[in-house]
Amino acid sequence: MTTEELLAGLIRVNLVGGLSVLAVLALRIPFRRMFGPELAYGLWAAPPLAAFATLLPARTEDGADARNLIAATVGDYSGELLMLWALGFAAVFAGLAFAQKRFMDAVARGTAGPSVVGVIAPRIVMPADDGTYTEEERALIRAHEREHVARMDPRAGALASALQALCWFNPLVHLGAHVLRLDQELACDAAVLRRRPGARALYARTLLKTQLASQPLPFGCYWPARGPHPLEVRIGLLRSPRDDHGLAGPCLIAAGLIVMTYMGWRLNPPVPPPAPMVELWRLNTGPTMSVMLVPAPGKAV
Repeated sequence: MTTEELLAGLIRVNLVGGLSVLAVLALRIPFRRMFGPELAYGLWAAPPLAAFATLLPARTEDGADARNLIAATVGDYSGELLMLWALGFAAVFAGLAFAQKRFMDAVARGTAGPSVVGVIAPRIVMPADDGTYTEEERALIRAHEREHVARMDPRAGALASALQALCWFNPLVHLGAHVLRLDQELACDAAVLRRRPGARALYARTLLKTQLASQPLPFGCYWPARGPHPLEVRIGLLRSPRDDHGLAGPCLIAAGLIVMTYMGWRLNPPVPPPAPMVELWRLNTGPTMSVMLVPAPGKAV
């Protein structure tokens, strides 16, 4: 793969990923109101699926231009642009690693939590048992963090961080990553209370106490300034549980994921069909020729 093709693929991933983030930002609140936070959170699978669909083999069409338009446009500056991207990627990755190390230092001092740390083998970090939380509140905190582990949320967060580093110059990717983490918390809240419907008031008090006492996580959530505060949203949703809509919600979200993934693949520029291979058996069209050896006179065969 040439540098032009690599850069063109990176640009397509960012364009499609950004458009998918805009679509999810527009759909997440209506879906949350109709189907609840758990199902609405599933919409965030669309941006990475649609972005990675651009890396699949493109469709073939007769008359398609053999040259990639994006690759042809950036061809003269592909080396410099790739170097700039690599420097930005290294800077963002270093910043994420530093934030993670700072948080892990706080864990070692016993001043962090509650949270879940780790990707391959996640572990729960509980706040210090200093009397701030009652035993019932600590049980709810453990249930919340265990729900994160069961739903594999740490891996989703790690993927979001990786995409932030990969697409560091795309503001929509950063916005989507932060809002994803908020929706992740809303979905986890709903999952815990679905199993403990009688603990809504205690859960709200615990959530308020946790938000006011804990330090920001290194990969904290972000909410646009004109919108409600995340804590207000989370506590507000505790008062309005959603009814089960059967298969309607999952089917609608699955259809949306398929459509976005397909559209991401369709945005790939088509390529011309490969030249047909000449069939070898058609080359032998002449008459068959036989060769017979005749000995020279006076010589034995």
